[in-house]
Amino acid sequence: MVSTTDAVRHVEGEVRELIRRSGLDPAHDAADVHRLVQDAVQDYDERSLHGGLPALGDPRVAVHAIMAVVAGYGPLQQYFDDPAVEEIWVNSPSQVFVARGGVSELTPTILTADEVRDLVERMLRASGRRVDLSSPFVDATLSDGSRLHVVIPDIARTHWQVNIRKFVVKADHLDDLVRLGSLTRQAASFLGAAVASGLNVLVAGGTQAGKTTLLNCLAAAIPPRERVITCEEVFELKIPLRDVAAMQCRQPSLEGTGEVPLRRLVKEALRMRPSRIIVGEVRQEESLDLLIALNSGVPGMCTVHANSAREAVVKMCTLPLLAGENVSSRFVVPTVAASVDIVVHVALERDGVRRVREIVGVPGRAEGDVIEIADLFVTRGGRLRRADGYPPRREAFERAGYDVTALLTQEDP
Repeated sequence: MVSTTDAVRHVEGEVRELIRRSGLDPAHDAADVHRLVQDAVQDYDERSLHGGLPALGDPRVAVHAIMAVVAGYGPLQQYFDDPAVEEIWVNSPSQVFVARGGVSELTPTILTADEVRDLVERMLRASGRRVDLSSPFVDATLSDGSRLHVVIPDIARTHWQVNIRKFVVKADHLDDLVRLGSLTRQAASFLGAAVASGLNVLVAGGTQAGKTTLLNCLAAAIPPRERVITCEEVFELKIPLRDVAAMQCRQPSLEGTGEVPLRRLVKEALRMRPSRIIVGEVRQEESLDLLIALNSGVPGMCTVHANSAREAVVKMCTLPLLAGENVSSRFVVPTVAASVDIVVHVALERDGVRRVREIVGVPGRAEGDVIEIADLFVTRGGRLRRADGYPPRREAFERAGYDVTALLTQEDP
């Protein structure tokens, strides 16, 4: 085993020198680097047959190990390659965790502090973002679509805190969610019709509940001729449509200038001839600009952290108040009631399955600071079932060719 490890390290050194001489960039020239590694492994294997060099072992294993170091993410690459792994996080160099099927587990991987820093720098290289004492947090998207979040000391206690949320495509359409058991056929048909009819949809849930995946699946129901503008902190949405313009926020420069917050993106989106506006997640004052956009007649969707559909509505009434002292609940509450049509609450269950727990309609009526909601689908006996409420804007369904009563009375097979 030792001789094999020494052989791989020897070839790895040769490959690094060849990459340096050839001027290849492992991040962008992966195919050329892979061919170079294969040639280097084959050359070493032939030389080792004549003695004097430690045996290399299985050439395919050697190629994979070397590629992981020079063009991948080293000891973490095995978890990127594992389709069952949804998330990777590093609490300390000796504590590397992964999540499979929504369940976390401690891995046997042991890193050094320098390896953690080198891996983060490699991940950030292609994103153009940075992490340092002046900017101790960073959000970035990796080349495979995974989302990276890093916190460094002294914000973190001792070690760099690294979290990688992999972009694991399990569902692209609402039918996929039905197949996975996240949604019933009847609820999926209703949501697809609601999106196609131009209703405004709010997706609520906790961290890792599957909000972004659900938002992607809802977006797949948007009519293909519409133009969609997306606004996100970092790119996560994968809208399966032809006419999509995607925008993400920008960090401030070293001088503290040039920052582009989410609120600015929402404002700019209105100037880009949108048929729909989709905001990845609203957390603060950008919610006001989204509400104004929705209230102006541009359909849209977004996600928000909340423990229930009711809490999501309440949160949408409070977040806009962060936009300034001149924004009052007297304006926000009726605007939310008039702008939000459907709220879908999704959760990560104990068994690791992400399920839609409830779907509510917002009829548009408010009493004081309390907005009325109508239960459309609720969870009873562990299954999403039809409730007795009806959605707002039934005329929008009719214009799009849908019969709301038929959608809500059809039985699941």
